Amino acid sequence: MIRPERLRAGDLVALVAPAGPVQPEQAAVAERVLASWGLRTRVGRHALGRHTYLSGTDDERLTDLNDALRDPLVRGVLCLRGGYGTQRIVDRVDFVAVRADPKLVIGFSDITALHVALWCEAGLASVHGPTGGTLRDTLDCPTTAAARHAVMTAEPVVVVAGDDPVRWPGRAGGVLLGGNLTLLASTAGTRHRLGLAGAILLIEEVNEEPYRIDRSLTQLKRAGWLDGLAGVAVGRFTGCEPGRYAGVTAAQVLAGHLGGLGVPVLGGLPIGHGEQQTAVGLGVPAVLDADAGTLTVEPVGGRTAESSDE
Repeated sequence: MIRPERLRAGDLVALVAPAGPVQPEQAAVAERVLASWGLRTRVGRHALGRHTYLSGTDDERLTDLNDALRDPLVRGVLCLRGGYGTQRIVDRVDFVAVRADPKLVIGFSDITALHVALWCEAGLASVHGPTGGTLRDTLDCPTTAAARHAVMTAEPVVVVAGDDPVRWPGRAGGVLLGGNLTLLASTAGTRHRLGLAGAILLIEEVNEEPYRIDRSLTQLKRAGWLDGLAGVAVGRFTGCEPGRYAGVTAAQVLAGHLGGLGVPVLGGLPIGHGEQQTAVGLGVPAVLDADAGTLTVEPVGGRTAESSDE
């Protein structure tokens, strides 16, 4: 595992858009938020562009990302938006540069494809947290405060679950890996296969009907990704109400797939899409306590970049 350095005041953060198009105000808000943390920012040359449903051509988006990963002055990489498109470029990410000079990378949703690739290719721990477009420059925004905690402190993150029927008792420890369920399912069968034996799987989703959640979980199960899990952390499943097959809920689908795994499962975690999300590290040790209703995640950033066999 490679841990990047945590961010400090004065550090330079590159703002990139490896997926969907970004509105200028979204980037401006992200710049203001990071400036309030004492960080400097640089917006990628193509980050505010548009090409069909993407923020630029594959080469343009990849160039911005690789430029950030290669630049020794850049200490963090904030993805400005999810949407779609990251999978189109992850095979050409400069993983040699990632291993040589690890940066702290943060994002979620479609950025799951990048998190998975960074872990599989370089063993880089990263942050599953808000994109620049979901940060808010208000003093009382829990999402923004949680993101700052995750990228600028060396303290664990303790996530408290709300009431949720998707819960099976027990306590488990393991490396936390995962992200958006649809992206994980569409990654299965590619060269980036997460080694989840003994790990805690994190899943979250937005705007997918229950039968589509069923399809994604079935894909992961058939691909062997659910074998040997230590536990499952279930984040927000936002906007996943029954549609054409009314009466079947996302919670029922999740329970049907996860309840038989024989491991602790904790739903209702404020992670992923929703009004509030808590940023957590991926690729770092975590403890899931379904009895207490908590997920405790070690910090991603260390005092210095370090490698270990943990």
